[in-house]
Amino acid sequence: MMLEKFLKKTQFDSYQDFFENFEINVPDNFNFAYDVVDEIAAKTPDKVAIVWCDDKGNEARFTFEQIKYYSDKAANFFRSLGIGKGDPVMLILKRRYEFWFCIIALHKLGAITIPATHLLTAKDIIYRCNAADVKMIVSVSDPEVIKHIEDAEKESPTLKYKAMLNGQREGWINFTDEMEKASDKFERPTGENATQNSDISLLYFTSGTTGMPKMVQHNFTYPLGHLLTAKYWQCVRDGGLHLTIADTGWAKAVWGKLYGQWMCGSAVFVYDYDKFVPKDLLEVIVKHKVTSLCAPPTIYRFLIKEDLSKYDLSNLEHCSIAGEPLNPEVYNQFLKATGLKLMEAYGQTELTVVIGTFPWMEPKPGSMGKPAPGYDVDLLDENGNPCDIGEEGQIVIRTGKRKPVGMFDGYYRDEKRTNEVWNNEIYYTGDMAWRDEDGYFWFVGRADDVIKSSGYRIGPFEVESALLEHPAVLECAITAAPDPVRGQVVKATVVLAKNYKPSDSLVKELQDHVKKVTAPYKYPRIIEFVDELPKTISGKIRRVQIREADSGKR
Repeated sequence: MMLEKFLKKTQFDSYQDFFENFEINVPDNFNFAYDVVDEIAAKTPDKVAIVWCDDKGNEARFTFEQIKYYSDKAANFFRSLGIGKGDPVMLILKRRYEFWFCIIALHKLGAITIPATHLLTAKDIIYRCNAADVKMIVSVSDPEVIKHIEDAEKESPTLKYKAMLNGQREGWINFTDEMEKASDKFERPTGENATQNSDISLLYFTSGTTGMPKMVQHNFTYPLGHLLTAKYWQCVRDGGLHLTIADTGWAKAVWGKLYGQWMCGSAVFVYDYDKFVPKDLLEVIVKHKVTSLCAPPTIYRFLIKEDLSKYDLSNLEHCSIAGEPLNPEVYNQFLKATGLKLMEAYGQTELTVVIGTFPWMEPKPGSMGKPAPGYDVDLLDENGNPCDIGEEGQIVIRTGKRKPVGMFDGYYRDEKRTNEVWNNEIYYTGDMAWRDEDGYFWFVGRADDVIKSSGYRIGPFEVESALLEHPAVLECAITAAPDPVRGQVVKATVVLAKNYKPSDSLVKELQDHVKKVTAPYKYPRIIEFVDELPKTISGKIRRVQIREADSGKR
């Protein structure tokens, strides 16, 4: 089994044992495509790697032998175009199974994979192509996506090739046809074409809530960091079927749909849909007997609105949650309906799981959990001093003793921004939290989201959690609104649940509710009802956009 190959110890008696003794063996010249995928294909060719279905009734499954076969073909296809070591290739493939053929093929070549979402506009694509010197784009055959790529092409001088799945169009290569024609024999490169651990494997453009996206640079050892993610947080198992809800353009996809899962012997389940419908998701989970699930809070918020007693979820063994903080109300309702505890964790595109709720720990609803092994986590106040228990500070990673396996190498071609967040052997996450007497961490908000009103410091998450306990609230965002007397006041931007309409009486009802649930001074003095919240491409709430709009109004 792969775990024994890469971990010095796989079984632990307690969180303390886990934190102190978990250690990853990092081989020389590690390449996930050869050292994991091809090795599994050689030893257990019929082992299932992917179970795929879409919302139109199509289904497919692929063994590791087939993943090797198609990735070798894809690698030969890419090489026929001159794609080789260090060449940046952007993949805009939604949840199509060809994404796995392509990313494994690009790893085999030593090329740089740039996963991207189909929601990018032409302007977004131009920025990415020029920032990373993108040489090729492989895309789904969606007309809107194709148009954005074509509109971006004339301002993207390094872009030489465009390929689409199952499509014929002037100026485009038919990826499906050309891959089929390619040889299924691909030898691991040697000499100067072989990959080194320090080579760039992945570039992710972070969907920041402020400024232009940064290019997060990961090397070829990055997949090994997700052994911890899959085995000890998502708790996938050999022979299991794991579903992480994520488009392949997000970093969350390689957190939950590829690296750690396959190294642990679990197949990944891919549900390819255009519009999220909670009952449809529940039906495919039941039909395909998914054993572990990882999703952002928004998904679970929708699931608990369904009658979960109608679905046989007995095969579901473990559920994890990340992406944004978990509101205790969601945790409690899901536990009541399913008997499953949602195990929260915290990480970033730049990192792997930094803080998590691991198997030996009793979850505290709303807490991120405790530090992951390999990460030297601390909280620092505004003056750079360590925080006491209960005191809010910024989450930092100390890297003086060692850099965690899976941590990024910096922002590509941007030493200045790298040094701004990572200096004096400390990486500053930009996220605020506090630690309780048991060592559990509690998220407060982004450093620039914390509200200062009449001398009080108010974290948006606590107020959002209070509001979400009210049945009228489907989603909400808490921000600071300018105020001539208090400096700032708490504002709630609210999306209402079905069958609720905005009114002055509802505003008062929500304000009174918050006063009862949390400290009265934290209640939102302003409540605005909207149809939807502004979000980043990866689905995170853009509080900065709400703040900017409010500042412009005054």
